[in-house]
Amino acid sequence: MERSVSDGGSEAPFRAPVEGGELVGTLWRAGAAGTPVVAIHGITANHRSFAPLAARLPGPVLALDLRGRGGSRALPAPFSLEQHADDVAAAVRAAGFERAVVVGHSMGGFVAVRLAHAHPELVAALVLVDGGLPLRPAPEGTAPQDVLGPAIERLGMTFASIDAYRDYWRQHPAFGPYWSGAIEEYVDYDLVPLASGDGAGRPSANPEAVVANLVELDGRGGFAEALESLALPMALLRSPRGLFDESPGLYDDAWLSTWTSRLPGLAVEDVERTNHYTILMGRGVGAVADAVARLAPAPPAHAVQKEAG
Repeated sequence: MERSVSDGGSEAPFRAPVEGGELVGTLWRAGAAGTPVVAIHGITANHRSFAPLAARLPGPVLALDLRGRGGSRALPAPFSLEQHADDVAAAVRAAGFERAVVVGHSMGGFVAVRLAHAHPELVAALVLVDGGLPLRPAPEGTAPQDVLGPAIERLGMTFASIDAYRDYWRQHPAFGPYWSGAIEEYVDYDLVPLASGDGAGRPSANPEAVVANLVELDGRGGFAEALESLALPMALLRSPRGLFDESPGLYDDAWLSTWTSRLPGLAVEDVERTNHYTILMGRGVGAVADAVARLAPAPPAHAVQKEAG
């Protein structure tokens, strides 16, 4: 059922058939003028992280829960980046979009790259939000808990109520000090009720899916080659602070320079005073919206003339 919201315009639940079931998300402003935007979330996240961005864009925005997360959590393996890209492509076609600006946050940036490589006809431009470039390889023997810390531990926990889940997130150094209505809505959506029916719940992300994707983020499996082969408008927005509000963030200067030298067409913008999450759900969202506007294809000349007339 469609509903009108004060911060994002008209929005409606969205479902698209994919292998093994349905991919779930939200479609804002269906039928609005302008190049559509397709939004892809991070490794343990859900599509509601893009609600603040949808509120700042004038055209259609489709944000999706990836396989094994959010409303798509019941979809089966495989959970590879390539499978995610194929899922998103199916959703883009189901939405009736010819080409879209694709925004990928964190791991979503990696999915966006795979999408542009495997389905180039669907992608007009890429906006990579603190993700999408291979990460420094982790030392041998590093466990997922060492990389994601509380983010992976949380997936095995249960919470007595939505208030308990909010309290958990309020203690997170990258969320708590920057708490907002948008973050609270994102957190609330992420809690899946347990069958007990007493208000208890668990996080939506499937740990198997998370671990499967985590090991892919160093550029293996042809990802680096796929990234270097892209010939389309592409921007990286980098946060100076990381997953725990620490400095430096995911891409330190030395590591980033190794990739900018290999990607001469990549436009890089530092979004100051943000961390890995607030670059999208906090003070950095305006910079993301601006990047989308810059990279969106100009309307055909005849369309501009018709509007002026």
